[in-house]
Amino acid sequence: MRRRAFLLTPLALLSGRAFGADGYPPVTPGGVLQFPRDHGTHPPFRTEWWYVTGWLAGEGGRELGFQITFFRNRPRIAEANPSAFAPRQLVFAHAALADPRDGRLLHDQRAARAGFGLAGAREDATDVWVDDWSLRATPDGYAARIPARDFALELAFRATQPILLQGDRGYSRKGPLPAQASYYYSRPQLAVEGVVERGARTERVAGRAWLDHEWSSEVMAPEAVGWDWVGINLADGGALMAFRMRSRDAGAFWAGGALRGADGRVRTFAPDEVRFEPLRRWKSPRTEVEYPVAMRVRAGDLNFDLEPLFEDQELDSRASTGTIYWEGAVRARAGERVVGAGYLELTGYWRPLKL
Repeated sequence: MRRRAFLLTPLALLSGRAFGADGYPPVTPGGVLQFPRDHGTHPPFRTEWWYVTGWLAGEGGRELGFQITFFRNRPRIAEANPSAFAPRQLVFAHAALADPRDGRLLHDQRAARAGFGLAGAREDATDVWVDDWSLRATPDGYAARIPARDFALELAFRATQPILLQGDRGYSRKGPLPAQASYYYSRPQLAVEGVVERGARTERVAGRAWLDHEWSSEVMAPEAVGWDWVGINLADGGALMAFRMRSRDAGAFWAGGALRGADGRVRTFAPDEVRFEPLRRWKSPRTEVEYPVAMRVRAGDLNFDLEPLFEDQELDSRASTGTIYWEGAVRARAGERVVGAGYLELTGYWRPLKL
């Protein structure tokens, strides 16, 4: 497929909603996400990401974790400038491989302005790329190609379940004000197959993954410094997403989540139904940032502990998105029983997150 960068036509033509005073369209309740259109990019909005995480089984059943994230940002710089070099849209990408044999996260990142075939995203389908990194829709799911500095991922993802709309039919609150929200859906329980390359070694892998697609125009509430988020593919076929926006006193400023049971029924959690309790902390030897890498999560009547695949899964993205965070493969346990596996994201522990 030939790469195509998206072109910005007049913004009024790209969105049927009114724009706010800051020039971005607001996220509003009551809207209806439409597919396949909403698999693609939404250029008028401030920020957007496609985020894929998962667990892989390599040779002999060896466990690996991986993360692939593409970000799009509209900085509202030089939008009236007719030059093709004007940075109307920026695209960033992060990728990481969690291999217990290394004892620390392997990661890489990319950043480029959209255009000239170097970076971009399509509006009618999932198709986003930076340089030779890409995430694209396929007839039955997605395909990712990530030739990173210390490793390479060539993975195919097959959808096994319907789309999971987060919040109120895809309108996901992130704070007490209605505008503090995003449009957000997930694709849990993706079946993964592909290869992982390390140097001259190529290893076939298979496993389960989770994809999030989220877009918004609102900056994070001033009361919040960051968030804790978890997405777990449950062993019974269900799926759980839970998050809390943390305040400056380390409490929960806002919270939410959703559970899709093995029977397909979906329960959405109110802010007072979600709790994150740190069980163990780890201090990075490089940045001296301390993270609660083991957590007890309560969501409604669910109660389980998260245990990391290993502790050092810190990602330094100052060269692209300008922050340091912890993004790690975790198991979910109910007592001694493993009930699922997924990823835990911890942001705002280095410095208050600017988003």
